[in-house]
Amino acid sequence: MTEADTPACHRLSLQLRWPHRLEDWQFMERMGHGFVIESRDGDKAPVLIGSALYFNYGESHASLGMVIVQPGLQGHGLGRRLMQKLLDETDGRVRLLNATPAGQPLYEKLGFAAVGKLHQHQGSLFQPLLIPLPAGERVRPLGNSDGARIEALDARASGLDRSQVLEAIGEVAEGVAIDRDGEMLGFALVRRFGHGRVIGPVVAPDVQRAKALISHWINVYADSFIRIDVFESGELSEWLTDIGLTRVDTVVPMRKDNGKPATSMPAADVRHFSVINQAMG
Repeated sequence: MTEADTPACHRLSLQLRWPHRLEDWQFMERMGHGFVIESRDGDKAPVLIGSALYFNYGESHASLGMVIVQPGLQGHGLGRRLMQKLLDETDGRVRLLNATPAGQPLYEKLGFAAVGKLHQHQGSLFQPLLIPLPAGERVRPLGNSDGARIEALDARASGLDRSQVLEAIGEVAEGVAIDRDGEMLGFALVRRFGHGRVIGPVVAPDVQRAKALISHWINVYADSFIRIDVFESGELSEWLTDIGLTRVDTVVPMRKDNGKPATSMPAADVRHFSVINQAMG
């Protein structure tokens, strides 16, 4: 996949009614590595009929996503060919992905195991929210000097080195942090995506602080279409539904280990509540 392929990839995802803008595809192509399948018919220009991307995080992990086969050509092994290419390119790493119901059987055959659920919520009608924080804590805007602290907190929550992607997202996103006497306890980013804005990632010590971070952006963009994808283990899904962000889909996070001892693990005192997007994790 090259940058020149992104308009055709965008048209391909529109056929599946995925919300990604061309700009979203261009960002992911810059951050990751990808492959496409083209169909050739004599002297006619080739037609792009499949796509797949992977994103390396540090030396040990990779996230796989945007595996698409043109409707009408599914069921002929093209998705397996794309996935096998991604697996070959990321050999030796722990592979992560978020599976749709249609894709999950293939991923299970390729050795992936389910590790939870991820709920997609979205909406555009909200009431003002006020989520109290413990005494001495406040939500503040992110500053130019916060980049390293965001990357360190994200790494503690996920066990992954996503510094390159987070730095790039920081150039197009707005962010807030929960601060206590100069210590960053959590953060949440918001950026343009799809039909409106997406909140993520959200990193916080607990559910109450995660709600405070999410509520900040809902209050700021109360007149916008907002999407957020949250882990079921974060116990936010019911609350999001109650405040007007309807659950519209559920996918399954899956993992394929590399047979090596884990080099890093998520910390116990901080958690990931929402993803960057489903492809990037």
